[in-house]
Amino acid sequence: MTLVWKSGYSFDSDASTYIDAVETADGQALETGVRVAINDFVLGCKQDGIWNAIKASCILAGARTLDGALVPLTGGAPTNNNFVSADYDRETGLVGDGSTKYLDSNRNNNADPQNNKHLSAYLKQAQSGTSGIHIGTNTAVTLGTCQIASDLSGNSTNFSVNNASTANIAAATPRIGFLGAARSAASEFTARVDGANSTALISSNAPNNISTFIFCRNGNAVFSNARLSFYSIGESLDLALLDTRVSNLMTAIGAAIP
Repeated sequence: MTLVWKSGYSFDSDASTYIDAVETADGQALETGVRVAINDFVLGCKQDGIWNAIKASCILAGARTLDGALVPLTGGAPTNNNFVSADYDRETGLVGDGSTKYLDSNRNNNADPQNNKHLSAYLKQAQSGTSGIHIGTNTAVTLGTCQIASDLSGNSTNFSVNNASTANIAAATPRIGFLGAARSAASEFTARVDGANSTALISSNAPNNISTFIFCRNGNAVFSNARLSFYSIGESLDLALLDTRVSNLMTAIGAAIP
């Protein structure tokens, strides 16, 4: 089902519901270009066949207020811990402080199957100063943990998807842009950084029973001071397709905001 808004432009019903909720939280309408960018993202994900795999997500940019940015695109709303309006920028997203500020996604890590899982984050500003975890659960070695982290001491980006160890992808400088990881097999998972996929030959463990946090790792907090403009959690999907859709969304939002 699509809804029609002005000049014959057709809006997807899921996009329209989300936009309406953001505008209610903001107390005013979004620019036409921001609305169109969101709609194109949702329609594009549906066309790519990845929409239904996104079970919990926020677009942490575009909205006029922090309250609007925390309206969930899909799934339940995150719980805000210590972020204030000054931490939010409409074009670049929400910035962590590396010590106290995080979101609880309220998506349990075991809500998705052991070998059918993804998580992603889009960084507009890189981690600085110390290592930080942008999205994740705890690291008990007997449990399956998930995380995406910037390890500044080791000059790498680290990924886990329901396993006790990490895949470390070397980097000369901290990464920005889309970071994602997805598992669709017991024996390996895929990590995506700098627009390229890498295969990690690491076997899965049963997912731990704990909520996934954003801007830190639940259970063993290592906080992020990066600026994030998107995150998603859910079942396995094509990371390249999601990367393209999120990257286009961020470009379109930046162009639409005066």
